[in-house]
Amino acid sequence: SSSIGIRSNSTTTKIFPTSHFHKSHQVAHKSAVPIIDDHNIRGDYNSSSVIEGAHACAKAGISNLGINGPSTIYKNQTFEELFQHEVANNEGTVAHAECGDTFTVDTGKFTGRSPKDKWIVKNIGSESDANIDWGNVNQPTSPEVFDELYEKAVNHFNTLDKAYVFDGFCGANPNSQRKIRFVHEMAWQQHFVTNMFIRANDESDLDGFEPDFTVINACSQVDEDWERHGLNSEVAVVFNVEKKCAVIFGTWYGGENKKGIFSLMNYWLPMQGQFPMHCSANVGKAGDSALFFGLSGTGKTTLSADPHRALIGDDEHGWDDQGVFNFEGGCYAKTINLTEKTEPDIYRAVKKDAMLENVALKGDDNEPDYFDTSKTENGRVSYPIFHIDNYHEPQMAGHPKNIIFLSCDAFGVLPPIAKLTPEQAMYHFISGYTAKVAGTERGVTEPTATFSACFGAAFLTLHPTRYAELLKEKLEKHNAQAWIVNSGWSGGAYGIGERMSIKTTRACVNYILDGKIEDTTWEKDPVFGWEIPADIPDVDSNVLRPKNTWPDASQYDEAEKKLANMYVDNFEKYRVGDVDYSQFGPKL
Repeated sequence: SSSIGIRSNSTTTKIFPTSHFHKSHQVAHKSAVPIIDDHNIRGDYNSSSVIEGAHACAKAGISNLGINGPSTIYKNQTFEELFQHEVANNEGTVAHAECGDTFTVDTGKFTGRSPKDKWIVKNIGSESDANIDWGNVNQPTSPEVFDELYEKAVNHFNTLDKAYVFDGFCGANPNSQRKIRFVHEMAWQQHFVTNMFIRANDESDLDGFEPDFTVINACSQVDEDWERHGLNSEVAVVFNVEKKCAVIFGTWYGGENKKGIFSLMNYWLPMQGQFPMHCSANVGKAGDSALFFGLSGTGKTTLSADPHRALIGDDEHGWDDQGVFNFEGGCYAKTINLTEKTEPDIYRAVKKDAMLENVALKGDDNEPDYFDTSKTENGRVSYPIFHIDNYHEPQMAGHPKNIIFLSCDAFGVLPPIAKLTPEQAMYHFISGYTAKVAGTERGVTEPTATFSACFGAAFLTLHPTRYAELLKEKLEKHNAQAWIVNSGWSGGAYGIGERMSIKTTRACVNYILDGKIEDTTWEKDPVFGWEIPADIPDVDSNVLRPKNTWPDASQYDEAEKKLANMYVDNFEKYRVGDVDYSQFGPKL
């Protein structure tokens, strides 16, 4: 089938059929569409248009931003059209991956987020001023600084002949869904948000589209006046909640686009009594959904891509009275050491329509080399969710039965699996212990122990206890079981021990999800108080008891005490409210 596109110029307007369009089989914002064989129909959707002429910006909906310069607007381009633009613009390289040609981009020195350069406008007396947890994560800047940067971004786009505009959606649940507009300089950045956000099925889905939030990405520009503006560098990612707009300067990293909107969902949803979560999610054939909390590199993307369960999403979800739902329309997976044997679903998702970021290429055929980390250990692939064969079409499921907190323990102390009481679940959710894994943020070159509240402190716009109370409410109401799963080190700390194999971690997760773990016997840890299973098939019983894997048991005791003290010290700032959850942490 074909759709109607608009091609206009200063004197005439022409209606013409655009090519490469098929009925989308990606989840729409209104209803799920039955999946069609991905090999025959590649997820093209028919809301694409090319708008030309003096009034192109007005027809594309961006003239109200002050952007009127570009005479050609490429709006909601199909995957095929984006690929053609990327090649024609020389924006990167076509990699010959085993499962299909995949466009590859290099984002320069920014191969991860730049958290010290993210700012939120403090509009004195506003709703956001009263609710945002201001501090190192949510750094305040002034309306005047935002206005200057906004004008700079608009002025830059007004010097361009063309621009890319994407109108899409965040959140599969219509009750809390947000309409998002992106304005980009380059085709590959529209490709990224097309992969990551929920795409319109056809033009009717965009009728009367009024964005709830707009992102103007002027990544090629920098803020030369950053010192006068009171910022930390010439890079600036600035959000104005009340003006419903953000501007990006100086960083080409694709993840800034999606994580900024996730931070906003973390602001909007709790206002409606809904629980936003930094987690992946999947669902079994019996309708039993599961959540995997964890920071980048802890395994939440890998472990949720399970051939025996349908994937809901790999990173950002909400939980309301109906159950859980995905925020996104795609996945953003790390590619370090990626093989078909260890991560088949992700490996096979690297094909046409996916996009690789900062992945080394080798040979005359430009074959991806996932083991070459000379550029970064944070190589990534973004892909539409229908690249996963068994994705869950509705993108929503019932209330979860199991909640798994993934930790990447750099000290080699935590067991590969532990069972938590509801009270312990609250403690460990607020603590969010893990390790920052190399490459996910600028300046991190090796795993560093850290505590990240709610397993996503970098994205929390409200105080962590606001989210913890929402989790407590859900756990109690729906009788869900919480677990700790350690995907970090065993037999010693980082540099001495070895990282848990994916096989071991997956065996633990499978034992939880198939329900067989309830039949095992349990041993209580004297320091942390959680329960450890006596035996799990395909897992060395010594590995279940981390002390047994250390060459020197006394050194383990010393490391355990050190980590326990870190937990206790970190939790001091959260000893507020009606219940002091510190009593459910480690005992020294």
